Amino acid sequence: MKILVPIKRVIDYNVKVRVKPDNSNVDLANVKMSINPFCEIAVEEAVRLKEAGTATEIVAVSIGNKSCQEQLRTALALGADRAIQIDTEENLDSLNVAKLLQKVVEEEQPQLVILGKQSIDSDNNQTGQMLAALTGMPQGTFASNVGVEGDKVNVTREVDAGLQTVALNLPAIVTTDLRLNEPRYAKLPDIMKAKRKPLDVKAAADFGVNLDARTTVVKVTPPAERQAGIIVESIDQLVDKLKNEAKVIS
Repeated sequence: MKILVPIKRVIDYNVKVRVKPDNSNVDLANVKMSINPFCEIAVEEAVRLKEAGTATEIVAVSIGNKSCQEQLRTALALGADRAIQIDTEENLDSLNVAKLLQKVVEEEQPQLVILGKQSIDSDNNQTGQMLAALTGMPQGTFASNVGVEGDKVNVTREVDAGLQTVALNLPAIVTTDLRLNEPRYAKLPDIMKAKRKPLDVKAAADFGVNLDARTTVVKVTPPAERQAGIIVESIDQLVDKLKNEAKVIS
């Protein structure tokens, strides 16, 4: 079984995000970048399937400029066998990303595509579902457990009502949730080995996909700062403020 794992380069989740002074976008200057946490979970799940003898090859793919090769090398250090960079300087929306991944799926013919349910920057939660629609493959989203049995993959999904288990015919697409697994840390010997693993660079223009943007960023603003709290002297004063100032009770 071949597993394809799309990953995305994002601001490290430990970094406090800053907005540019002109509110045009997020400031990325001198900011630590890393693999999107949900994508890291997807890599870990693929590696576990390979360690269990279910998968034979893991292919990591990322879309972006040369900078995303750092994250692809990390995926290789974590256990992926080879990587593909789709080279573009464009900031692509979810549909264009899904269309490029569709072309990669057609070329690689994986039996399973595992990707994060969303990225922590755009936070759209769209690419996996769009890719499933474009490829016609069944999808199991928000996965908290994945098990391959023969020509089917059983996916336990986290839904509003609790948990739902679906059986999908392979090939299939799975998007990962936080509780699926806990990603491992890359060991130094594996990091060194990753430098020798194949990483192919392909131009986005070669895939014949119209990458015109369908969405436009109008303005980026930081969240409003929370006002300081106050200490009340009595229950009556608290009730009065909740009723007349906050207007949360009547």
